[in-house]
Amino acid sequence: MFYELYLGSWLSINKFGLGFIIGSVWDPVKGIFGALPLILGTLFTSAIAILISFPISLGIALALSEYMPKQLSNLFFFFVELLAAIPSVIYGLWGIYVLIPFLREVIYPFIQSNFGFIPLFSGPIYGGGFLTTSILLAIMLIPIMSTIMREIFILVPSALKEAAISLGATKWEVISVMISYARLGIIGAIMLGLGRAIGEAMAVSMVIGNKFQLFPSSLFDAWYTMAAILANEFIEAINPLHISALINVGLLLLVINLIVSIIAKIIVRYHLRIIGGIMRE
Repeated sequence: MFYELYLGSWLSINKFGLGFIIGSVWDPVKGIFGALPLILGTLFTSAIAILISFPISLGIALALSEYMPKQLSNLFFFFVELLAAIPSVIYGLWGIYVLIPFLREVIYPFIQSNFGFIPLFSGPIYGGGFLTTSILLAIMLIPIMSTIMREIFILVPSALKEAAISLGATKWEVISVMISYARLGIIGAIMLGLGRAIGEAMAVSMVIGNKFQLFPSSLFDAWYTMAAILANEFIEAINPLHISALINVGLLLLVINLIVSIIAKIIVRYHLRIIGGIMRE
């Protein structure tokens, strides 16, 4: 896959070089292509999605593994896993018809009326855009991250929790010990979620607004991502340089996503191996 993408993007690599990565102009008519706004849009939307989804996923994982009765936990866990199986285009349609109207009419006006003096929360409200995309991605990431974190918490040795309780620790203090013990697994879950967010195309392209600019004027403004521009422009591209530039975007997306996924896999497997060794002992 890497070889084919490199071969297909060679025309743009040969013409623009590193200028393709740091360039901020995307003009198929003039034959000028720069992917920096796409890279920034992908990384920022994914980062904010992680910031939103992480505390919610952590709370769900703790509730399912420590607070709920086992039968009720298994029932809720079944529905959480089902959420992870919903196709991204369905999330995108839900985002258009449910999430965007709700945010545009209820949440964003409230935020702007109270925090409009901050530039990030100023400007016109369209409903879709940068922040909406991050929220939608966060909703898509919660089932994945919470499932992994739950499995990590279940594998925490009971001897560790019993030792904390014997020392007089409260329930929350025991949870703190568990989180500290499972921190590498939690980091792995976060990075797996980040890899999913970076590569998401359909749902993102349906709600982000698809506006090519280096930085949006506010969190409510439209933006663009690497996966979204591939979904939107690849079919209509005719110029060989335009096609090569899009394949080059795909190559960059593959490299970024592979790096994130490999690091996450290494962290999760290393942590599970440690926990498994302790449990066997």
